[in-house]
Amino acid sequence: MVIYKALALSEEVLRNIEMSELPLANISLKVSRLARLLNDLSLQKVMEYEASGYPSTPGGILPDAYRLAALAGREFQQKDTSGEIKNYIDTTSIEELEQVLRSFEAALASARDPNVSVSSANPDQVVWNPVGNKLERDALRSSAARAQRRLSARRSFIYSYVLRRHHELKFSGIADDIFSRVREKVDSAIGEKVPDAVQKLAAVYDNLRSENPEDWSNAVHSCRRILQDLADAIYPPRADKSMEINGKNETRKLGPDKYINRLIAFIGERTTSERFIEIVGSHLEYIGDRLDSVFKAAQKGSHAQIVSKEEADRYVIYTYLVVGDILSLK
Repeated sequence: MVIYKALALSEEVLRNIEMSELPLANISLKVSRLARLLNDLSLQKVMEYEASGYPSTPGGILPDAYRLAALAGREFQQKDTSGEIKNYIDTTSIEELEQVLRSFEAALASARDPNVSVSSANPDQVVWNPVGNKLERDALRSSAARAQRRLSARRSFIYSYVLRRHHELKFSGIADDIFSRVREKVDSAIGEKVPDAVQKLAAVYDNLRSENPEDWSNAVHSCRRILQDLADAIYPPRADKSMEINGKNETRKLGPDKYINRLIAFIGERTTSERFIEIVGSHLEYIGDRLDSVFKAAQKGSHAQIVSKEEADRYVIYTYLVVGDILSLK
């Protein structure tokens, strides 16, 4: 499952960064893979550019690359030759920064050699000057510190992104595990009482995997049919009945199409816990009203009632929880 692959990869990348196990350029490519697994296409491209550098032309950096670089925190302000403050992008790749630092480290290790110098044209470039002096070696250390700060900023950006996604994935994994346990219990129980519902549950899973909004609506319709089948199995249609709902006596219709009322009546006859009746009953009424409205919209040829997969997921989860609560009374 993608979520568990991404979680394992995020843990691996965090360890790589915390233990300095790999060059940051290599880590950025692993983070690009993590972003791809999570369908985070912008960050995937950002990480590719972080490793190899942001593309530019003689006229400047390309607009899309500029946007991604700004997203990565590479935008900075600086005065131009006329003294006007303008925004710029640091396009230096992580690989280049690491190479520069290695050069500086080699030069600083030879700091006792007076021939170590720095290019006046490019302070990030180490050269060998037989007339080296202390001032030039100080400039070398200053350039090394500047490159280190830039690399540290890249490391902080990457670490923050991976850590945030890691926590999100852990929470999602916990929620998924909880729902898996509920689903397994409900599937088994409802399969014994309402065998035909098992096929409807399979249809729900297939429809939720789709990217087609009509399939999401079909998943919700299946939930409605599952609740109807459950009501028919455990509390068949019968004469109207007076029931106490939230401290008030009400006459509830218990005919063939009143499946929610019949499920609530079943709960009321099976438990003396007012709190249980109140909670499960209110959930049932809410989801019943919502499922019925989606069903009526579908009859009119409209699927606009389900606007996202997340909404469909919610109704499926609500249905499972309610069915699990009802079947626990059996």
